[in-house]
Amino acid sequence: MSGLLALAALLPVALGQLAGTNIAENHPPLTWEKCTGTGGTSCTTQSASIVIDANWRWTHQGTNGDTNCYTGNTWDTSLCPDGKTCAANCAVDGADYQGTYGITTSGNALTLKFVTVSQQPNIGSRVYLLAPGSQTEYQTFNFNNQEFVIMCRFDVDVSQLPCGLNGALYFTQMDADGGVAKSNGANKAGPKYGTGYCDAQCPRDIKFINGVANSQGWVPSPNDTNAGTGLMGTCCPEMDVWEANSVSSAYTPHTCTTLGQSTCTGTTCSAPNSTQGTCDQAGCDFNSFRMGNTAFFGPHLTVDTTQKMTVVTQFVGNPVNTIKRFYVQNGKVIPNSQSTIPGVTGNSISDSFCAAQKTAFGDPNTFSQKGGMATMGKAASAGMVLVMSLWDDHAADMLWLDAPYPPTKSPSAAGVTRGTCAANSGQPPTVESQSANAQVTFSNIRFGPLGSTSAAPASS
Repeated sequence: MSGLLALAALLPVALGQLAGTNIAENHPPLTWEKCTGTGGTSCTTQSASIVIDANWRWTHQGTNGDTNCYTGNTWDTSLCPDGKTCAANCAVDGADYQGTYGITTSGNALTLKFVTVSQQPNIGSRVYLLAPGSQTEYQTFNFNNQEFVIMCRFDVDVSQLPCGLNGALYFTQMDADGGVAKSNGANKAGPKYGTGYCDAQCPRDIKFINGVANSQGWVPSPNDTNAGTGLMGTCCPEMDVWEANSVSSAYTPHTCTTLGQSTCTGTTCSAPNSTQGTCDQAGCDFNSFRMGNTAFFGPHLTVDTTQKMTVVTQFVGNPVNTIKRFYVQNGKVIPNSQSTIPGVTGNSISDSFCAAQKTAFGDPNTFSQKGGMATMGKAASAGMVLVMSLWDDHAADMLWLDAPYPPTKSPSAAGVTRGTCAANSGQPPTVESQSANAQVTFSNIRFGPLGSTSAAPASS
């Protein structure tokens, strides 16, 4: 062991989660537009870039060593006897975005490929938007009385995003500095290396949280060769603007009782449909198929997923009290579908919509119990980070998005069926082998006050 590595092992407080130097870290550029005025005519280009999450990166001993700290889905216990020592010994390295992860950008467009094979297969990815010109700070968005536009490009072949896949664009209330301040100097990697992720699922598969490795109590996943869970989880409010494949889509706010990133441990982390824990994992979703209109979203339907579309999400009120959605496709404005579920009216998300939906579907209203729209508004005011990802689901096969879910309920029961995918679809081994070439492209990202990002009426 070199003198530097020996020092790292002896002084875990002096050092911390390290930044590797074996692979140069060059962030792919991505432009987006900040809009003012009305009608989408007063938008200014922002020259920014994206960074891949630290969880996907090579984790090795020292800043320039080549001994793995993490291999497959297990930690090296000699380098990682505890979380602080592990962080002092181990670095996350730079990324070959295209060659290893299948991530490319061109102007205002980001393309994420599902399976990329280099030295070994990579499955999916998650990236964050950095502030223009910065490698040490994520871009944060305050979306009270704002609207957000994304343009999603799908190939004509709808198998590009089949059942079981999710091309997602969303906000989480991550720390803009990637958790550096909360680490008291232990996190040396920061946003340049994609640290600091959190969401309302309080994920426990994150390898480093605020400069401490999540190696203690780590249990390898029984069905994912790359993942596992540690004792710690990382929680924060989440606004899912777009979760979709070619079959179904949903937009969903998730509230938490604690604003900003917080760390949970073991059973104190949130659980699905549970009133315990910090966050509402289920959220309050609007999925047109689930809300009764089965002919609205999909191949050759009202919103045709074989063609490019513009998706507009409006956050109304200060603080936010209503979240609206409309689409623009082939020059036509398409309002969001109306609910046809008995007892549930409207085509937007609000506290009253969520309460009616939860009653109609027999689900606990954890959205309200964790603070509802008022808490979502507070998170929006504080600023949230933009996340874009493509993933498959080892926990629930993505059935909650595009198929009957949960499997313990009858598919004919209200709110159970979310799309036309089969109840046995979405199994990751099948999706990864049969749909390895799947991809999603997000482009023409715009952000600004209501009515500023497009010519479509703000009241749609």
